[in-house]
Amino acid sequence: MVYRLFTERRPGFEIEAAALAGELRQSCSPKIERIRIFNRYDVENITSELFEYAINTVFSEPQTDFATRELPEEDCFKLAVEYLPGQYDQRSDAAEQCIELISEQKRPTVRTAKVYFIYGSLNDGDRERIRRALINPVECWEAQLGKFQTLSAHYDEPGRAEILYDFVNMTPADICKRYSLAMDEADVEFVQRHFRDEGRAPTITELRVLDTYWSDHCRHTTFHTELSNVEFDDPLARAAYEDYLKLREKLGRTKPIYLMDMATIAARYFKSQGGLA
Repeated sequence: MVYRLFTERRPGFEIEAAALAGELRQSCSPKIERIRIFNRYDVENITSELFEYAINTVFSEPQTDFATRELPEEDCFKLAVEYLPGQYDQRSDAAEQCIELISEQKRPTVRTAKVYFIYGSLNDGDRERIRRALINPVECWEAQLGKFQTLSAHYDEPGRAEILYDFVNMTPADICKRYSLAMDEADVEFVQRHFRDEGRAPTITELRVLDTYWSDHCRHTTFHTELSNVEFDDPLARAAYEDYLKLREKLGRTKPIYLMDMATIAARYFKSQGGLA
């Protein structure tokens, strides 16, 4: 059986919700009136008695949190967000460990999500902008609001990995384009030499693994890529970029514009003003 619980900060402690409302008013829609944030817990492989005990000892703090089994019926935009499968969820891991310590029994399964109640006269465009602001597709997705029958994950067994027989004979430019790689052409050429020396073709899995490891060197392959033609749809992003250009001018920066320079410009400026050792 899957037990479900929602927790919400009591009045005076809802700092996260108030801060998020202010941020989304600026970036998504000035029509947002207020936001409520609920932490959702779904728990399996636990007795009802242990779950009841954990409500005020693990999942919530009675002094600062309300705990409820059901969400309130409210006329507002509701959005649930949870981590993608395989992403580390610190909240669920901590809850599982605490229950295991309390019970001295087998660790239960805990799955968490954040549920946002967003109030205001929002249109479809507002809702979509809010979705994009709250959901980073690299690490999370929109979660279902309905209840789970089980938290056990079942995955189809994958077939054999495709072998890229023409990989060593293709041009690096064609490989980068066909597979949308993070590697550049020189990187691909290096990989091609490796597999030629081995006398075999790589699988698609091998290529993706190599490309992922290469992309981890983001300081060089991403943050040091020169930005020569920058356009913005978002006025706040444009204003931030213009502030960056002004700081470059103050500091006499002549190096090309790239993301690493943007990331460090504030520290450089504070240091020039004696604000940093």
